[in-house]
Amino acid sequence: MDYLYAFLVGGGICVIGQILIDKTKLTSARILVLFVVLGCVLGGIGVYQPLVDFAGAGATVPLPGFGNTLAKGVMEEVDKSGLIGALTGGLKASSAGITSALVFAFLAALIFNPKEK
Repeated sequence: MDYLYAFLVGGGICVIGQILIDKTKLTSARILVLFVVLGCVLGGIGVYQPLVDFAGAGATVPLPGFGNTLAKGVMEEVDKSGLIGALTGGLKASSAGITSALVFAFLAALIFNPKEK
């Protein structure tokens, strides 16, 4: 059942994004930012964590999950270090994901022949 829940929640997030692309004049970049900010806000007020507990990777892999990770990292670091934690907590919490995205993007650029449009 865990796979089904992850599929339904992750798919639901993607459906919302597709509806926003099709029915609004928002660009893809603005929708991506909206998702990250929404995940950050929902994580900050404690609403996103029950969704993560329910759906696992279906809620943590999409962009709102990244925003939730940023918010959680900031809150934990502010509790430890005070106000300076607001600047360092998000990066500490999401550094592994950011680094892996950069490394794999670099490797893909080496393997494939990227072209400008």
